[in-house]
Amino acid sequence: MHWKTLLLLLFYYSVHATMTYKWSRAMLFPAAQRLKRSSATFLNPVLQNSLEDVVLLYEFLLAELDIDKSQRISIKDEELASLRKAAEFDAICNEVIPKSITEIRRLSSRLSAYPRVLKKEDFERTVLTMVYTAYRAAQSKGHQKDTWAESFVNLYKALEHDLMFPYNNESS
Repeated sequence: MHWKTLLLLLFYYSVHATMTYKWSRAMLFPAAQRLKRSSATFLNPVLQNSLEDVVLLYEFLLAELDIDKSQRISIKDEELASLRKAAEFDAICNEVIPKSITEIRRLSSRLSAYPRVLKKEDFERTVLTMVYTAYRAAQSKGHQKDTWAESFVNLYKALEHDLMFPYNNESS
């Protein structure tokens, strides 16, 4: 009986150790690895490729977002919404980041067990998920508000861990 358990553990370790990096990244945001409907390319947009892109993302968030009843996110400022990067922002917010509390909790759980520093696109998507979660917490009442707030805190802790990851490893 013990050899069967050992064999199963070895098989699990082998599968885990040989899992490709792309697959492990897809596990954080599975929607980012889906095919676009209009072409044969993967839907894997990234907003932050330069410092100017980071500033633009900050402007998108400051310009006020509109979240409709179907949970579609859009930029209220028409001038900003007409920019090419706004289309990528729209794709990330409406096609990639999780929207249900179950998906967000699943993301938090995966992030808490993530063994290395997040890639910039995963960090960016996690921050945008936090923004969405904060909005939902502000719009909710009672038990739902507590659930969304707890999810926000869990995402915050995951990002804090990611930012401190190099320093935590130095002291070990």
